[in-house]
Amino acid sequence: MPSSAEINFSRRVSPRELPEWMDGDCTYEQFRDCLLSLQRVNRWFLGYRPTLTWLNRLPRGQRQPIHIVDVGSGGGDLLRQIASWASRRGTAVQLTGVDLNPFAARAAEEFTPAQLGITWVTGDAMAHRPNTPMHVIVSSLMTHHLEDEEIVALLRWMEATATSGWFINDLERSPLSSRLFGWLPWHPFVRHDGPVSFRRAFRRDDWERLLAAAEIPQRAVTIERWRPGRLCVGRWK
Repeated sequence: MPSSAEINFSRRVSPRELPEWMDGDCTYEQFRDCLLSLQRVNRWFLGYRPTLTWLNRLPRGQRQPIHIVDVGSGGGDLLRQIASWASRRGTAVQLTGVDLNPFAARAAEEFTPAQLGITWVTGDAMAHRPNTPMHVIVSSLMTHHLEDEEIVALLRWMEATATSGWFINDLERSPLSSRLFGWLPWHPFVRHDGPVSFRRAFRRDDWERLLAAAEIPQRAVTIERWRPGRLCVGRWK
């Protein structure tokens, strides 16, 4: 792979054009260890902070649990963080993680204490039909795995489905972040996929274009940079 100094970061690279190892064939053990490495990435680089800060706008003292659905939940680390946040805050929540990869639910169940009561679903989130409304939909480091047309479909679905709001926590396309990431001793999948992810990531104009294609008014959303290396899109209703 060329160095970040030789790469043009001016445009978002398509996942079809530049695949990640994590999205290919691998064993459960490889996938599991990759998720554990990604969990360290999120912890060391404050990756949960944008989502938890956004969730602080939820009301306290509600009678019924707030149903929060994580799309592309992977090993479940974001929902475990949300469970801890809700416990500290005294907010009743119902937590559901949905991921297409069947290894994800297996790993999430392995990593997650049963007493947290999180539900793990294997399948397409947009086809998921839970018994309770989806009040809040979140995702973390998921949209850069999608083609533009898939992101537009996801935005439309989140806008139509989430009764209270939705939040996308993903990467900002940047040569500096890509270079820094490549220096650190991650799992081999993560060492390869990290720099690739930054090339498939976003800048503000990408999100403005995608939101327009999804027919979501930009005045209704926030697009915020979070250091280090995150660009997040949020919508409250």
